[in-house]
Amino acid sequence: MSDFKVVGKVSDFEDNQGQAFEVAGRMVAVFRKGDEWYAIDDLCPHMGASLAEGHVEENSVTCPWHAWRFCIKDGTWEDNPSIKVDSFEVKVEDDHVMVKPIE
Repeated sequence: MSDFKVVGKVSDFEDNQGQAFEVAGRMVAVFRKGDEWYAIDDLCPHMGASLAEGHVEENSVTCPWHAWRFCIKDGTWEDNPSIKVDSFEVKVEDDHVMVKPIE
């Protein structure tokens, strides 16, 4: 399954705000930072909170429940880099934001 899934239009996204989408059976948090786009697992591995609902500062999103911080670029837990959530490839074509499922 190498096809990208459209999750919205560029205009649907606000800078430094996450949005959660179902992509191939998984919840994915998509983030916009200017012209850069990132996507990581939406569910925090600690207790399952939505990372898309977290506060974004620079390249980190803070889990809204217990303040675990994850890098939106690669999913690394900021306090223990040996733990990470999956990250997903994102591209924009013809004003559509697309996420590639992990095979």
